[in-house]
Amino acid sequence: MFDLVVRSRRAITPEGQVAASVAVVGGTIVAIHPYDAELPAVNDVDLADTVLLPGLVDTHVHVNEPGRTEWEGFASATRAAAAGGVTTIIDMPLNSLPPTVDAAALRVKQAAATGQCHVDVGFWGGAIPGNAADLPALHAAGVFGFKSFLADSGVPEFPPVDAAQLGAAMRAVDALFVVHAEDPDHLHDAASSATYADFLSSRPADAEHAAVATAIEVARAAGRRVHILHLSSASALPLIAKAKAEGVRVTAETCPHYLTLDAGLIPDGATEFKCCPPIRDAANADLLWAALADGLITCVVSDHSPCTPELKRQDTGDFAAAWGGIASVQLGLPVIWTSAQARGFSLADVVSWMASRPADLAGLAGKGRIAVGADADLVAFDPDAEFVVDAHALHHKNPVTPYAGKTLRGVVRTTWLRGSPVTGAEKAGRFLTREN
Repeated sequence: MFDLVVRSRRAITPEGQVAASVAVVGGTIVAIHPYDAELPAVNDVDLADTVLLPGLVDTHVHVNEPGRTEWEGFASATRAAAAGGVTTIIDMPLNSLPPTVDAAALRVKQAAATGQCHVDVGFWGGAIPGNAADLPALHAAGVFGFKSFLADSGVPEFPPVDAAQLGAAMRAVDALFVVHAEDPDHLHDAASSATYADFLSSRPADAEHAAVATAIEVARAAGRRVHILHLSSASALPLIAKAKAEGVRVTAETCPHYLTLDAGLIPDGATEFKCCPPIRDAANADLLWAALADGLITCVVSDHSPCTPELKRQDTGDFAAAWGGIASVQLGLPVIWTSAQARGFSLADVVSWMASRPADLAGLAGKGRIAVGADADLVAFDPDAEFVVDAHALHHKNPVTPYAGKTLRGVVRTTWLRGSPVTGAEKAGRFLTREN
């Protein structure tokens, strides 16, 4: 007797789209049978032609709790994630107070998150100037790796590192390092302006190009893995390709906003579009899509980085003064599917970018795939249904999003976490730690 059987004529598995019945016992997928197999189950759910996806894995989420919980919190962020088909998030070490830069701070964050999580949650640690000696213990406590900024992070308690400091951190612990790659020497002070082009010119593509080159060279010298976060500039892609060909263990991700939004169409004063690195033009986005297609960019993750409406300076529309961050953990799947389908990609491609490859990046073998032995994190997804984004109907804490009013394709009907539907009534998310 199975606890749960979920049937779909369109299940996305590692073998592609198949008609299947997924059998679950104790929160784990124990068997995959043909769609019409006779299987004894406590609960038998027939999705018919609704697609069955694995739960998405978002390795780039800023929850901000404790310390800046008015920006976001574990309860709201994880509820939004579940509503968007995301069953695993990995929280960034900032903008919480304290930042997750030592084992004691990790315990503080875990205490704040206890009992609040609708999905499973892991944690990144932070590598900042002077904390290299703290990294081995933080790694042993289970963080998935270490984030560093090469430019100002926007918060004073998480300062940037230079190349020498990043190298010292890498030599201190054999871990995955994830890097915000913008070079401060190529950034310019943004003048007060409500025009997006003025902000964009302050953070040119050259800043990313130079910082990616630095991160690669430091990783090469230290013999460590490095992952380039939220790549917005396609100009850095040849650097990554060349380094990979030379044996450097470098990977890269991008985000829905860099793939689908166009700098040339951002209205004056629309500070909900501000993020760092910035949204660039449509030709640049085309190159990012090409890099996804050929596997040079491996993951698409949200970089969910919300704040209060006041910090977005919606009253003045001043891009220079506004907080830089896009709130999108609930919308990533339909945003990407809307554009991916139009470009000829399949749902299997989307699952690879947003579920299995992010899970692989973090070493989570039991996440991001419909396979025997994996957690029964599942999503019923209607790829043909359309909806108009209402910011006030989203589950993240503050109703600010650049997708407000946009018509998107793809609706999440049900999300299961380890075989149980996520309804908001119970918070059954668990803490995840590094598996290897």
